[in-house]
Parts: sequence; structure tokens; C-alpha cells
Amino acid sequence: MAASTASRSLSGRLGTAALILSTGAALFVFGVELINVLFYDPYEDARFLFTTAGLLEDVEIRELTYIMFGSLLVLLMLGLPLAFVTGGLGVVFIYLIGGQVMVNIIPSRIFPMMTNSDLAAIPLFIFMASMLERAGLIEEMFDVIYQWMGGLRGGLAAATIIASTILAAMVGVIGAAVVTMGIIALPAMLKRNYDPRIALGSIMAGGTLGILIPPSILAILYAVVAQQSVGELYLGSLLPGLMLSGLYVAYVLLRTWLRPEMGPAVPPEERISLGQKLRLLLKLVAPVILVILVLGLLFAGIATPVEAAGIGSFGAIIVAIMHRRFNLIALKEASVSTVKASAMVLWIIFGASIFVGFYILQGGQTFISDAILGTGLSPYGILFLMMVLLVILGMFLDWVGILLLAVPIFVPIIKALTFDGLFGLPAVPGDKVALWFGVIYLVNMQMSFLSPPFGYALFYIRGVTPESISMATIFRSALVFLALQVLGLLLCILLPGIVTYLPTLVYG
Repeated sequence: MAASTASRSLSGRLGTAALILSTGAALFVFGVELINVLFYDPYEDARFLFTTAGLLEDVEIRELTYIMFGSLLVLLMLGLPLAFVTGGLGVVFIYLIGGQVMVNIIPSRIFPMMTNSDLAAIPLFIFMASMLERAGLIEEMFDVIYQWMGGLRGGLAAATIIASTILAAMVGVIGAAVVTMGIIALPAMLKRNYDPRIALGSIMAGGTLGILIPPSILAILYAVVAQQSVGELYLGSLLPGLMLSGLYVAYVLLRTWLRPEMGPAVPPEERISLGQKLRLLLKLVAPVILVILVLGLLFAGIATPVEAAGIGSFGAIIVAIMHRRFNLIALKEASVSTVKASAMVLWIIFGASIFVGFYILQGGQTFISDAILGTGLSPYGILFLMMVLLVILGMFLDWVGILLLAVPIFVPIIKALTFDGLFGLPAVPGDKVALWFGVIYLVNMQMSFLSPPFGYALFYIRGVTPESISMATIFRSALVFLALQVLGLLLCILLPGIVTYLPTLVYG
């Protein structure tokens, strides 16, 4: 015991010493390069002590790929924030390859993002969600649906999924939906002896619908990066989102019908009359009208995403006033949370744009395209390979990071392929391939939130579950719903009309 303790102490001291030495060396190199940048002309050969500028200038793109993405993986595994890792590494590699002259390309990567008007919809939709949450509408919405469906076996779990579907159309932010429904719905289900796997799975699966059902924040970012119409992408993701919601509800009701002990119905003495249920629906009128107004204006082409988000934000304040939940404290809290969430998203956008943009500039797009197309796989085989890579990335990175690292590389490859349909089923229209892939990507990101061991929804729900529920139980509860998401993904691939029907109907 003493020997093992001494060994751990020695290894700890060695690790600390190595960290101090590496930090000191990095600061020394940074100091030298700072002097070179400030006091020496980059077009002359004079340098202070040494310079790392242009050190990797002659490195081939294959080796550069390993170095850049290997460094990214190592730093992320050390727990450093994605926004600063991608941006920092981007600047470092620009300097190591092209020197301080090439660093001038950084503003050219960031400025187009700063001037993209569609991104202004992100803070507005986040504010709309924050305001509705502080107005107490989520609790009221769950209470209404719970009273309507509580008499069914598995009714509370089904009500949770339906409430999450409506909530997804209000918020578009995954973490808030999972945590909020976990706080509201989980105690109600556990109190009535629901199987924890049904209770937890329905909350996590329902909460992840916010990544797919409009107004999804991720859909806006995909549309910006892939240069797609936000309105088309929203329409394309609507049917798949409702389909997945329907699959979740059908599974819960079928499973609890076969095994009633997994989701017992609410006792008759706790149920209310039909008249009372109808009166409860009045609580949902204002928020449902708001959602229909925002999405209707967007889908009809009457308002741009930013205009629709602005109307939604103003409408959320009006709804809060109508429910007598509006005050300066709620407004301040909603504004602060909006600023924090928006800043996080924008920093990741800027950092990843520098990193990936420079990699593509060095020939990375051509290298990856040649590597993937050179595998000899069919278009659907390449699509399957991309889906697997996205699932793996989803185990380690957040959804914004995956989007900005993978989509700029994957979309040009997808656009170059022709998808003629599998097993005699319909082909994907050539002008809808990027849209179709975008919705498939969103469904895949839903899967990443439920994928053990690092799916974000697993840890969101962990924060609101009783200590008696183990992490293993949370993992197991996600697996069935993860399988349903895989089924939904396959249906969208095999039957592309699920994605393309509404955009074609509205936009032609």
C-alpha cells in the first residue's frame, strides 16, 4: 500500500514538473515570436534568436492533416474549450506555415460570418426560448398534456414526448429542453412507479427533438455554412421531426400496453372530466399561436428568419405579460442567458472558421475528397461512412463544433454524388441533395446526443436524476430510443420524399 502511494506521489510530481516545463517552453517561444513580430520586418531575414514562422511550410497535406487534427484531438481530450482550441490552433498553424504575413487571412475568414444576417436569428430565438421558459409556460404545457393523457398506460411518458415536441418548436436548444423536462416530468413518472428506462428515455429522446424541429439553432448554422435556404431546411426537417416524435410515442404506448407495470395509468380518482380538460387547453392558446405565427411567416416566405425570430422574441414577452409572469428580473435573466449562449456559439463559429478555412485553403478539401472518393464506395456507401464519422465525432465534440469542422468538407463531396435510390426506391432530386443531406445530418446529431459514453443528453439528465438511478441505467434507457433514431435516419435515406416533399411543395 505504501509503495503504491509513493509511486502515485512520484508520478504526480513528475506530471506536474512536465506541465511546468512545457508551459515555460511554450511561453519562451511565444515571447521570442512576439519580439520578432513587433520589432523585425517579416520580409527580411533578420530574426531575434530564432523563428518558427514557416516551420511547416514544406509539409505535405497528408502529414499536415495528421498534425492539425491530432493536435485538436489531444487538446480537446485535455478538457480545453473547443472555441479557443480551434481558433488558437488555427492561428498557430497559419503562423507555422505562412508566417505573420499569412496571418492577415484571419479577418477574411471571420468578417463574412460577422456580416451574415441569418446568424442574427440565433440570439433572437434563444431569447424567445429563455423568455417562454421564465414565463412558466413549459410547466403549464406539460400539465395540460399530462391531464389529457394520464389515463393511458404510458400516458405520462407519451405526454412528455408530445410536450417536448411542442417545446422544440419554441426553443430549438437541446440542453434547456432535456433539463427542464427532467425537472418537471421525471418526478411525476417516478412517483407513479414508471420504469426508469421508459421515463429517462422519453425525456432524453423528446428533448433532442429541438435539434431537428424548427426553429432549430443548428439548422440555421447548417444553412449558413452550406449556403442553403433556412426556410427550405426548416420545412425539410419538419416531417422527419414529427415522424421521430411519433415513433417515440408509438414505442412507449406499445411497450407499456404489453407490460403495464412499466408505465401504469394515473388512478381514476386523479383524473379530471372532459370539460375540465377542454378548459385547460386555454393555457396553450397563446404559446401555440406564437409558434404557428413565427413558423407560418417563415414557411410562407413572408418573413426572413431574422424577422420571424424578432417577432417571436416580442411575442414571447407579450405571452409572459398575458400569463402575469413578466418582470424586470425575468427580462434580465433571459437577456443574460441569451448573451452567454450566443457568445459561446459565435466564438466556436469564429474559431472553427479559422481552423477549417485555413485547412481547406491548404488543399485539405481536395485531399479529403480524393481519400473518400478513392475508397471505391458507392454514393450510399460514402454517405454511410460520413454518418459513422459524424456519430464518432458526436461522442467527443459538441454539435456546433462538428458542424463547422465536418460540414464544409462533406457538403462539396455530397453535391458531387448522384443518389439514384436504393432497392428501387425514389432517387434524390439533384437540386435537393444538399438539403436532403442537411436534414440527415440533423437527425445524426440527434443520435450523437444519445450515444454513450459521451452523449450530451446523458449528462444533462444525470444532473436532475435521483442518486438511486445509476449512470448505467441512463445509458441503457437511451439505447432503445437511439435505435428508433437509427430507424428514422434510414427512413429519411431510403425515402427522401420525407425530407424533400414540403420544400418542393412550397418553394418548387
